[in-house]
Amino acid sequence: MSDEFKKLETLVDQFSAYANTRLSQVKLSASEKVSKLAAIMISMLMAALVFFLFLVMICVTIAIALGQWFSSMWLGFLIVAGLVLLFGLILWLAKDRLLRIPIMNGLIEALFEKEEKEDEKD
Repeated sequence: MSDEFKKLETLVDQFSAYANTRLSQVKLSASEKVSKLAAIMISMLMAALVFFLFLVMICVTIAIALGQWFSSMWLGFLIVAGLVLLFGLILWLAKDRLLRIPIMNGLIEALFEKEEKEDEKD
């Protein structure tokens, strides 16, 4: 009877060690995915900020050029503002197809890239 309890105790200890190892593995996997997602989001935010600043500078340059061409600065800025508004409306109407879906697909691909590679090896 004592041998059976020792075997059962050993089995419980092994199961406990396995559960702790598996829990640690899940924690590491989750932290890897979260850190990868954070890195992607930060890099996308930085790229978007640089692109936004570039667009602002281009718009100001075009507005000044149009203002000099029409001999009226406010008219140049008004034309550029109207074009930016038109572009914004088009982007808003097509936001799902142009922004949301590609961003979601990119993030999902980045998060599950490692698992796909492991599946291909098997």
